[in-house]
Amino acid sequence: MDWPDGYDRRVLVEVDSTNAEAVRIAAELSMPTWILGLKQSSGRGRRGRSWEMPDGNFAATLVMRPLEAPDQVALRSFVAALALYDALEAATGRTDLLSLKWPNDLLLRGGKVAGILLESTGSGAGIGHIAIGIGVNLVAVPDGALLEPHAAAPVSVFGETSIKLNPDAFLTLLAQSYARHEQSFVTYGFAPVRELWLSRAARLGEVIKARTMRDEFTGTFSTVDPSGNLVLETAQGRRVIPAADVFFE
Repeated sequence: MDWPDGYDRRVLVEVDSTNAEAVRIAAELSMPTWILGLKQSSGRGRRGRSWEMPDGNFAATLVMRPLEAPDQVALRSFVAALALYDALEAATGRTDLLSLKWPNDLLLRGGKVAGILLESTGSGAGIGHIAIGIGVNLVAVPDGALLEPHAAAPVSVFGETSIKLNPDAFLTLLAQSYARHEQSFVTYGFAPVRELWLSRAARLGEVIKARTMRDEFTGTFSTVDPSGNLVLETAQGRRVIPAADVFFE
């Protein structure tokens, strides 16, 4: 498999967090760079949650300097989700097992197999670099004892498909698919990314629950709007939600 043109890679035997490493080295990079950590001791998820990484699982971060406005830069989480979907589809040969869960999870047979964390340096209109962190349960699942009620249970690629993937080889698949979707995003904008994401969305048209830092909403998952917000049709009317944790009943 060929590595995509215009991207570099670094493979680390051990690292605290690939996103943290991305921040440390961002200023010295001359092109978008993938960082793969074969062992990760202090991985992070959304809202400061820890991300456990049993041996053999996948942790990588793409660090790059974006050119768009901050609201457009944040839409790369959808670009990464499509790339992750395509990479796992190519690795497993299965087209019937995967779905995307707003805002940043990939599901395999309905269980959480991967997550995405996008972080940035700088502020306001001055974003310096972004780090797109991706964790995938290739061979093992983390401890699910602390899951919130109705949260998707963790699953692994090996546990669900009996296919054992090598992290380094999987990185090449992911980098290839990301490069394709990134080119579409910078050329045509978010519209085709959004359309494809919605065609792969979990529970679209069904009743779900969205929990923000302050409120909880239950309603029909109507769409994701052109700004990437979740749109629910609730008993109190339409709700447009920019950030939340989503739960399936």
